[in-house]
Amino acid sequence: MEQSLTSPNIKKLSIAERILMVEEIWDSIADDQASVEVTSAQKDELDRRLDAYNDSPDEGRSWEEVKRRLKDTK
Repeated sequence: MEQSLTSPNIKKLSIAERILMVEEIWDSIADDQASVEVTSAQKDELDRRLDAYNDSPDEGRSWEEVKRRLKDTK
């Protein structure tokens, strides 16, 4: 009989087993990604952000800068 996926049961697994479980879950999500629908409001927002980037690609911060800033605020 399989154990249920509750936090106490998950914590009994080794780190390697938990990583494998996460990979399997992620793969199952990727397999079903076509069933995840994006709303028209989300599409509009993505288009707005893409247009803003295309208009001014040098504005904003790199991911490295954002991570550094977040670490500095802790």
